[in-house]
Amino acid sequence: MNSAALGCCLLLAATLGLSACASKPPSAYRTESFEPETPFQFHTDADPDQACDRGRRALLSQGYEVETLSQRNIRGTKFFLPQADTQLQLRITLVCLPEPTGSGATVYANALQTRYELKAANGSTGLSVAGIGSISLPWPSDSGSLVKVGDETVSDPNFYQRLFVLIENMDG
Repeated sequence: MNSAALGCCLLLAATLGLSACASKPPSAYRTESFEPETPFQFHTDADPDQACDRGRRALLSQGYEVETLSQRNIRGTKFFLPQADTQLQLRITLVCLPEPTGSGATVYANALQTRYELKAANGSTGLSVAGIGSISLPWPSDSGSLVKVGDETVSDPNFYQRLFVLIENMDG
């Protein structure tokens, strides 16, 4: 095989390899590190029930709709409208567990941001004409619907730090 043919084969193999990589979404589990210290947890001297009560009060004070799943598991939801055609939902889940030493609690927090976008609805109308038959014509519509675009776990340590400072400063 001459060098031109070899170069062509290598180029073809590289192109196929890149297209195969581009078509497959990245695997999140490959980059998950499972670090022992994360921004998702906060240690407090309060007992678990008091810690979750403070968390509930903190979320309520910021305009979150709070759902109590159990005494030590709460969820707060808040909606944002950053643009006229985009809506964001921020859902924060707090779980309060006793420390293994028996003194204090750990509050685990997870925030999930969901993005919705307004998508125009395509409509059509049917028209029936005697002797010709029926036809369907596109009809413009002013209506639309919010479509879920994606979810993302909030991993910003500053976000959780602000939340935990507010929880710690709530009177329980």
